[in-house]
Amino acid sequence: MPVGIVGVGAHAPSRVIDNDQISQWADIPKEWIAERTGVLTRRYAEPGTTTSELAARAVERLFEGSPHHHREQVSLTVLATSTPDQPQPATAVRMQRLLHMHGTPAFDVNAVCSGFVYGLSVAHSMLSTDPSAGTALVVGADMYSTIMDRSDRRTVSLFGDGAGAVLLGQVPEGYGIHATRLYAEGDGADLVEVAAGGTREVADEAARGAGRHYFRMQGRSVKEYALQIIPKVVDDVLSTAGWTADDLDRVFIHQGNARLVESVAAELGVDMAKVPLTAPEFGNTGAASIPFTLAHSQLERPLRRGDKVLFATVGGGMTAGAAALTWY
Repeated sequence: MPVGIVGVGAHAPSRVIDNDQISQWADIPKEWIAERTGVLTRRYAEPGTTTSELAARAVERLFEGSPHHHREQVSLTVLATSTPDQPQPATAVRMQRLLHMHGTPAFDVNAVCSGFVYGLSVAHSMLSTDPSAGTALVVGADMYSTIMDRSDRRTVSLFGDGAGAVLLGQVPEGYGIHATRLYAEGDGADLVEVAAGGTREVADEAARGAGRHYFRMQGRSVKEYALQIIPKVVDDVLSTAGWTADDLDRVFIHQGNARLVESVAAELGVDMAKVPLTAPEFGNTGAASIPFTLAHSQLERPLRRGDKVLFATVGGGMTAGAAALTWY
């Protein structure tokens, strides 16, 4: 049977960071932030919080809203993050322990902000090859507040913390995930990075003094890449599904910032009425962005059975991905 999304959940910390605070940190007018990014507030986790804790709360919300599904039926967990609890073990197993889920595969995927779509594609493939499998959790969770240089206006104005989760399971014929498309271009690896902290460059005193343990992004180049690659992967996935952009009922675009979402929608020829936005209130939540926005959209304007849905994302690496599915 086909595999589709049968449950969603999301979590964001309660601590609100508004543009007044960003203005003080980065010495920029708050009006500039709102005009250039469309981001008005974002959420930061309290000190001592871990990515696995945010992820676990999103999963708990998912099961609270899906009374017919139970964590005991989960046969696979894929967690997408680029801000792990620690270098090893995987944040997915830390989350698994918090949720008292044991004995089933759990691992991380890091494709930066594209991670959720990468994880969705992996989990979909694994469930599709085993008809006896139960359900799979695909979670996106990031805590960019922990790697922000608060004086860097190019990044600190954009990012927030959050987690989103979906549950994959069997759905009737004609529904579920029809196609996914993943892409990576290593020549763009330097456009989005945390340079120090791995085997390439140790986060020693010199590196930390130079701020190389912080997140850096070449914003203009990233936007140019996004506007070039997202339409390409979307065209590929729509062609495989046998759809056109006009067929789509809802389009979930990575919430890099509100202006980027609007630009991508224009490139795709999609009316913004079909494109939910969480960036103005929550900022860019990294790998959580698409499932987080999906969960919030379900609260505000739930999808209807049979709706044609598109996920489209871009991330560091540089990476990109898209998925086409019929909602069940």
